[in-house]
Amino acid sequence: MFSISDTYKLADGNEMPALGYGTYLIDTPELMDKSIEEAWKDGYRLFDTAQLYRNEMYLGDAIRRLGLKRDDVFITDKITEMNQGYDTVIESAEFSLQQLGTDYFDLLLVHWPVADKFFDTWRAFEELKKQGKAKSIGVSNYTQSQLELLATQANEMPVVNQIETHPYLTQQPMIDYDKSKDIITQAWSPLGRGLVLDDPMIKKIANHHGKSVAQVILKWQLSRGLSIIPKSQNPDRIKENTELDFDLSDDEITMIDILNKNQRTGNEPELVYELGKQY
Repeated sequence: MFSISDTYKLADGNEMPALGYGTYLIDTPELMDKSIEEAWKDGYRLFDTAQLYRNEMYLGDAIRRLGLKRDDVFITDKITEMNQGYDTVIESAEFSLQQLGTDYFDLLLVHWPVADKFFDTWRAFEELKKQGKAKSIGVSNYTQSQLELLATQANEMPVVNQIETHPYLTQQPMIDYDKSKDIITQAWSPLGRGLVLDDPMIKKIANHHGKSVAQVILKWQLSRGLSIIPKSQNPDRIKENTELDFDLSDDEITMIDILNKNQRTGNEPELVYELGKQY
């Protein structure tokens, strides 16, 4: 049975909450304060931001205004494409720490793979971990081939791969590969940016359990061994996304599995890798 306090043990020995709160599109201090206060009250301890979101300072300020102890909060941040490359990663990570008002990230991710900065970026990540500025290091939107390429030069591999996955984009082979390499898969946009919320099959399962479609999808994600970072600015939904104390049957899980259409709502990682930027 799921509990908001559930964690995953990462390959480096650190613990990461199974459920986190995504801050994408939270673009004012007022909204961040309100959202983080609600999320904290509901039991969230992992807060996910990124340089691209331009809200790191808002998140850091919200955490301080609530009087939260740094050790009680798990902060994930991501280095954007324009800041990749060894020196730029080091410099931009330092700036992000200043914005957040902390001296370390709990988890630092490469936001998207970029071909011409690929190895230098990861070398910088390994250095930031050595310096204690990142407790854990990982990647986001990496494919199996990109992880295999990284393994040819990395001294240590990512402990997390944050990818787009939802019922219309199950990415099961990618998840299986991550698991085989002791990498935790974390789902961004685990609800498919609303794409799957009207699916009749999932609605039927939700009605059977007396739960919302979103709750069923999040429970399905957890049943696959994934970490999830749903985002919402609605206090009721922020709370609802934690109320996952029910079980799906194997048949229900299979029914959701077969909804896969390989349908993305975000960018294709291989194209970002080649272009060096999102499109």
